[in-house]
Formats: sequence, C-alpha cells, structure tokens
Amino acid sequence: MALSRKAIDDLNQGDIALIGIPFDDHSSFLTGPAKAPELIINATESDSANYFTEDLKDLNEHPQVFWCENQLGSEYLKLGDPVRQILDKKAIPFTLGGDHSITYPVMIAMAEKYSNLSILHFDAHSDLYDELDGNKHSHACPFARIMENGLAKNLTQVGIRTLNTHQNEQAERFHVEIIQMKDWKPGMAFKIDGPVYISFDMDVLDPAFAPGISHHEPGGFTTREVLSIIQSLDLNIVGIDVVEYNPDRDINGMTAMVAAKVVKEFISLLTA
Repeated sequence: MALSRKAIDDLNQGDIALIGIPFDDHSSFLTGPAKAPELIINATESDSANYFTEDLKDLNEHPQVFWCENQLGSEYLKLGDPVRQILDKKAIPFTLGGDHSITYPVMIAMAEKYSNLSILHFDAHSDLYDELDGNKHSHACPFARIMENGLAKNLTQVGIRTLNTHQNEQAERFHVEIIQMKDWKPGMAFKIDGPVYISFDMDVLDPAFAPGISHHEPGGFTTREVLSIIQSLDLNIVGIDVVEYNPDRDINGMTAMVAAKVVKEFISLLTA
C-alpha cells in the first residue's frame, strides 16, 4: 500500500500534489526540518496505521492524491517554482517543509494565480518580525514579507502564544487578525471569503503532543483539538503547507505520525 506517485508534468486538473521542500537554511535556533518531508510521507505509509481519513476516505492509491517527491531549487526565492508548475496544471499544491521561511516564496507563486488570496495560519509564533538576527528571510519573518508585498488581502493567525511588542505592532501595521491561544474557545469558526491558503506550523500543537519541533512552546493545542478544527473548516482551500517538523527532536517518530495525521485530514478536506 502507498500513496500514488506522479511527476508534476503529469498532473491533471484537480489533482492534489504533495511536494516536499527540504529547506531549513533560514531556521534561527535549530536546523532539522529539511529532513521532514520524506519522513512525513513514510509515516503516512507506515504499516502501523492505515490510509483512511476519519471520514472514511481511503488515500491508498487514491486517484486524486499524488506524492510528487522533494522539489528543491538552487535559490531561496525560487522555492515556489514547483508550486507555480502545479498551479499551471490546475492542480492543488500541498507543500511539506522545511522551515517556515518556505511559505514566502510559495506565496509569491500562489499570489500570481490568486489576486484576492487570504491566509489562515496556525502557529505558536506570529512570524511577523521585520528581521531576525539581521535576516529578513528568517523563518520568523515570512508573514511580514508576505503582507508588505501585498501577497494576501488578509491574514488570520491561530494559536499564537509568543506575541511580543514588535510583532504586535507589525500585526497592527498589516491588519492581522490574531487569535491568541489564551483567547481560543472550542467551536470558534473561521468566516473567510474567497480562496484561502492554509499554513500549518507543527508547533501550534503543545510540545507534549508534538515534541519533534525546534521551539518547545508550552500551552498549545492537543492533537484532537487540531483535528477537530481541521475537520470543521468550511473554506475554499486552494493550497496548504505543513512546516517545522524537526525529526532531530522527535521521540520514536511520534511527531511524524502526528504530522501524517494532520496531512491526511487536510487531504480529506480537499477531496470532499
């Protein structure tokens, strides 16, 4: 049993194209997320589980879902090129990172197709720094770059629990809607019109449930809370990334399995 494989050039309209971007050059604390994409796929295909989503969709050799392998260009700002190619095929890009800096070049490609794109961002961190340690492309900065370049009309952030004065000022500057973890209430719904891109950082989960992350920030979501949120989404989703799984900090591949579960439930939304 396995996910189906396909080259990007062979994709058809409506296909869901899983790609890996094994890039962590802009991590600020620890490297390791570059190793994540293939390990997430391995966990998805692990004999310890099955291929069914919780609404009983079988992803084993599913005719709409394809693993298109790792795609890594030579330059940071070209990391979005395979996403551009996927969109040219009228397929749906689903990117596995990699650190969160990959979202900026991916969004450059997305914005070329969708001029009225909104972002729903799950994370412990706002990633709105203007720069971090002199690096404006740090994984702590992608949403500052995205918003200042007009790549999204609005940004909603969920699960934030590391807000500071600078990032709060940046949020006000870019009119970002932040739902801090302390303010989250079960049953909250997202009403976002038009096409939506979802960026999911694994550290939105509490490290008790996802230890394989670079930044252990207590007070996050449980796995079940995250799955319930995903399953409740009623949005026009046109692209997704799942980022910041760090295998170097994982315990017995536990976080890889959590990431695989998250990926499967997002795929279920796209195949509805």
